[in-house]
Amino acid sequence: MAGKRKSGVIMHISSLPGEFGSGDFGSCARRFAGMLADAGFSIWQILPLTPVDPALGNSPYSSSSAFAGNRMFISPELLCEEGLIKPEDADRFKTASGRHSDHEHASFCRKQLLDAAFKNFIQENENFKPLRSGFARFCAQETFWLDDYALFRVIKENNGGRSWTDWPHGLAFREKAAVAAFSLEHAHEILFVKFEQFIFFRQLEALSSFCAGLGVTIFGDVPIYTAHDSADVWSHRELFCLEADGSQRGQAGVPPDYFSRTGQLWGNPLYDWGKMKRDGFVWWRRRLAHMLRYCGMIRIDHFRGLCAYWDIPAGEKTAEKGRWRHAAGREMLAAFSSDIKGAPLPLVAEDLGIITDDVRQLMQEFALPGMSVLLFAFGSGADNPYLPHNVGRRSVIYTGTHDNDTVRGWWETGASDAEKESFADYAGTEITSENAARVMIRLALSSAADTAVIPMQDILGLGSECRMNTPSRPLGNWAWRMLPSELAGFSAEPCAFYKKMNGIYGR
Repeated sequence: MAGKRKSGVIMHISSLPGEFGSGDFGSCARRFAGMLADAGFSIWQILPLTPVDPALGNSPYSSSSAFAGNRMFISPELLCEEGLIKPEDADRFKTASGRHSDHEHASFCRKQLLDAAFKNFIQENENFKPLRSGFARFCAQETFWLDDYALFRVIKENNGGRSWTDWPHGLAFREKAAVAAFSLEHAHEILFVKFEQFIFFRQLEALSSFCAGLGVTIFGDVPIYTAHDSADVWSHRELFCLEADGSQRGQAGVPPDYFSRTGQLWGNPLYDWGKMKRDGFVWWRRRLAHMLRYCGMIRIDHFRGLCAYWDIPAGEKTAEKGRWRHAAGREMLAAFSSDIKGAPLPLVAEDLGIITDDVRQLMQEFALPGMSVLLFAFGSGADNPYLPHNVGRRSVIYTGTHDNDTVRGWWETGASDAEKESFADYAGTEITSENAARVMIRLALSSAADTAVIPMQDILGLGSECRMNTPSRPLGNWAWRMLPSELAGFSAEPCAFYKKMNGIYGR
C-alpha cells in the first residue's frame, strides 16, 4: 500500500442523488466518479454493499450475507438501457431526490422492477441471448455462495421472515431430502434471487470498470463478523461457535473501556478459528477474493479481531463478562497472500481505539496501513498519534469516518474549548464554522500519510445533521444523501479547489 501519494472521498452508493429512493449504480454514480477524477482524487471509498435489515436500522454492518449485494443499489435506468424493462415501468416509481434515503421505497420499487425484468429475461427473446449466457456463467462462477444465499432467502421468505433456527427442522439443518423438495417446489423463486444478484454484480462491475478507466479505485469495506441469521452461518455452521441446536455459544463485542463502562455487545456469532484453519480458511479467502473483483482496496473493520476476540457468554446483556481468545488471523492472511502470489495485500486495518502489540506486529508483518483520524488529534498535546506530524507514511489519514460527526458539526457542538484552541494553533489560522472543514482537509492532504480520505460531507462543509452514523443511536442512521444541487455544484468551485490542493501536496 505504500508508495504513490493519493487521496479519495468516502461516499456510500446510497448517498448519491437518484430518483428511486436511494443512490444506485447508474448515471449519477458515473458522474460522481468523473468529478472525483477531475478534482484529482483517485479513491472512492464506500461502505459494505451487502443486504441490510430494516429491523436493525438498515446498518450495512449487519447483513444476511457476507457475499450478496443489496438490490436497492441496482439502477432502474440501466435496466431500461438493457431493454429488460420499459421506461414507463420505471417512471411510476420515481420520487424526488431529497436529503435522506428511503430504504423501504428503494428496495420495494427495485423488487417490482426486477420482477418485470425477470419475466422479460426468461422469455424466448433472441435479444437476451448474450445476457442469458452471462447469467449462466455467473451462476457457475459464484456457486460457492450464490446457491446457499438464494435458497436461504427463499426459505426465509416462505417462513415469515423468521430466523433459520425457527424454520422446520429439515430446512434449518439442511437435511438433503427436505432441501431437495423445497428447491424443486420453489425453483422459480430461487432462480429469481440468482437473477437479482447477477444484475447487481453486472452493474457493479461495470461501474468499477468505468472508475478504473478514470484512474479511480473503489475502496470497499469488510465487517469482520456476520449476522447469526445469515446465509453464511446457516450454510457453514461448522465454521462458527454454535450449539447443536444452532444457537450461539458466545457472542462478539468489545470489553468495557473509556468510552463505555459496560463495553459493546454486538451479538454476532464467533468464528471457530480451529475449524477454519483445518479447511485452509476457504470462507475468508473466497470472501476477500469476491470483493477484489470490484474493489482495488479493502478495509477490514475491527481488525483487532483477527488477533484476539472478546468472547461474551451467550445470554449476557452487556459485554462485561467476556474473555480474550486467540484468533488465527495471521494464518488466514498468509493463506490469502498465497492466493495473490505474494503481492502486497490490498488491505487497510481499522485499528482505531485500544490497540495491542500483537495487532501492531500483525500489521507490520503484512505491511498493512492503519487509520488516523484528525477529529481525535487535538487537545491532548504534541505527542497525540493522530496529529499530522506523528502520522507515518503507511497510514490512511481521515478527517473523520462514517461513525464520526462532520468536521463542521464537531467544531460547532462537539469540540471542547481546548480542542478548538489546539486546532486553530496547529493550523495557524482563525477557524470558523465556514472554514473548519477545509482547514482540516488541508491538514490531511498535506500530511506524510500516503493516502488521505475525506468524507463527502466535509468536502461540502456540512453540519451534524448530515452525519452518516451515530453509533449510540440504534435508529435514524445510514440515510444521508447528497442533494442534486450539491452534485452539480461540486463540478464548479470545489472541484477546482481540490484539484489544486491535490496538486500542491502531490496526490
